[in-house]
Amino acid sequence: MTVFATAAAATMLAGCPVFPASNAWNRDVSRLPVHPRSDAYVRSIGLGDHLHPDFASRRYGIPFRTVPATQRKVPIRFTDYGDESDPGPYPIPPDARVEGGSDRHVLVLQRGTCRLYELFGARRSGRGWTAASGAVFDLRSNRLRPRGWTSADAAGLPILPGLARAGEVRAGAITHALRVTVSRTQRRFVAPACHFASSDTNPDLPPMGLRLRLKRSYPLAGFRGQSLVILRALKRYGLIVADNGSDWFVTGAPDPRWDDEDLEQLKRVPGSAFEAVRTG
Repeated sequence: MTVFATAAAATMLAGCPVFPASNAWNRDVSRLPVHPRSDAYVRSIGLGDHLHPDFASRRYGIPFRTVPATQRKVPIRFTDYGDESDPGPYPIPPDARVEGGSDRHVLVLQRGTCRLYELFGARRSGRGWTAASGAVFDLRSNRLRPRGWTSADAAGLPILPGLARAGEVRAGAITHALRVTVSRTQRRFVAPACHFASSDTNPDLPPMGLRLRLKRSYPLAGFRGQSLVILRALKRYGLIVADNGSDWFVTGAPDPRWDDEDLEQLKRVPGSAFEAVRTG
């Protein structure tokens, strides 16, 4: 059976499309059928656990930086997954913000070229950076990474297109899927993912790249503000499983425009309010 999804207009950032409108991140999945293993997948993530905004108004979240086309490129030395990384140099400035915690992601979008540069485990080193892995994406293309390759994320996916950003929420709508982590994944991936990070073959665990959607029947009448915009997006575009981590943690970029008290509403949404989507 062929499964169809509706393409939204491509999200724009710094004058660049965040991948074409037909890209998986930008597809409206609100009318796609429920996956036959949906109940098992959601149960494994946690029916009684709740959504968690992994971002806030201060430094909590994954930051990103935009740089001009003239930004000087610097050497990158890979320490762990060099054979699955795109070689440097990368146009990463010396003062680029590094995500807090152990993952230490660095994300840079270059204006003009519309290329996205992402590092995992990044640290300043001499004139450049060291990183466990890195990936470069052409934001005007749907091209995936080679099958079996990681990126700066465990699923081999780009991180930036899955971030909740305060600017788009304040404008009234998120028009793309959001990145989510779960604690246990299967030794398998489904498109658009191209890499797994598990040795567990339990078929009831979610594979990397799985699309999850807030159920159409879940009532939104009690929500307001920024949280309401996010929840509407989760009904239309959903979540993509992109990394191993805390269950139901949704990723966003830190921004002083976030209303942290408002975002607390998201923690009322239980895992049982979600279903897995059959995307192909």
